[in-house]
Amino acid sequence: MIDNEIGMPETSVKTPPSDSSILIILMGSLGDVARGLCLVSHIKKNLPESRITWLVEPKWVEVVKLHPRIDKVLVFNRPKGVLAVWDLYKALGQEHFDIALDLQRHFKSGFFSWLSGAKRRVGFNRRNAKEVNWLFNNERIEYFSDELPKLRHYLKFTEYLGLPVPNSLDFGLASLDLRPNAPDIISGVKDPTIAVVIGSSWESKDWFFEGYYGLLKDLLYSEKMQVVLLGDGSQVTSALQLARKLSAPGLINLVGKTSLLELAAVLKSVAVAVGPDSGPSHVAAAVGTPYVSLFGPTSPRRTAPYGSENLVVQACVDCAPCYKKQCPGLDRICMRKISVEKVKEKLSEALAMGSIH
Repeated sequence: MIDNEIGMPETSVKTPPSDSSILIILMGSLGDVARGLCLVSHIKKNLPESRITWLVEPKWVEVVKLHPRIDKVLVFNRPKGVLAVWDLYKALGQEHFDIALDLQRHFKSGFFSWLSGAKRRVGFNRRNAKEVNWLFNNERIEYFSDELPKLRHYLKFTEYLGLPVPNSLDFGLASLDLRPNAPDIISGVKDPTIAVVIGSSWESKDWFFEGYYGLLKDLLYSEKMQVVLLGDGSQVTSALQLARKLSAPGLINLVGKTSLLELAAVLKSVAVAVGPDSGPSHVAAAVGTPYVSLFGPTSPRRTAPYGSENLVVQACVDCAPCYKKQCPGLDRICMRKISVEKVKEKLSEALAMGSIH
């Protein structure tokens, strides 16, 4: 029998023993790390005696440690440079891995996969890998187009190990009580509260100030809702400008003021979140909160947050998706054409959904 999508005979699959020691290497962006958490629950369900270790960089440690079924977290302290590699080498030397799953596909992750000493080092296909990553792994999943959803691409690793395709995904965070981790100001908010994420790691993904202002004005004054603003330090100026211009008591500005753990707790506590295609969208998915995502230069087929695929807002322009971090001279037309009215329609739909898990 042949798997129609990957063309790999089932007889070639080597299902590992239930008590295997497995290293997951995924250090990259917040979105990637949050997405990858579903693999832990899936592996533990099918290999209940397995021991799972996750290798991550310091800035994402908090979200990885939230998953109750990860047995150990190893940290590559990247700011230390060469010393960080030496420290990781010593830490990996104390472990005995049967399998390493290299989900990052760069030189660094491939090198760490090789350093792990795992008997089976599973990575991306050579055609999907970057920076000669494929050289360090001795087993590889089949090639897939980058149009394949990232979540599905990650799950190909567990399929390669002979595990069944899951009917639904569990990121390990939806059932957690994160209220003790939320900023104190959140404890007094009324329902329904909406989290609005401003900014992303790509300038081309960012919605415009006028769009956020129009949306917030409607939510705060017409709909009488409470809104929590979220974002990192790079968005502090924009958030302050919005807060001053709106001058609304129902607006809580937490931009640049939350840790990753607090971000997860806030997203867990609100009814709905909205913002660009960014890391917080996948944290929202992991904690079970519907997320209205604003897509421009990237493809919702590839990266829409799990459970909220029907809550995408996207303008129809010929140049999208271009996958460019900066717009090549078109003034971010793909984001500029996203209207406040369309976003409000999806927010209403999301509020009707409630919790997605």
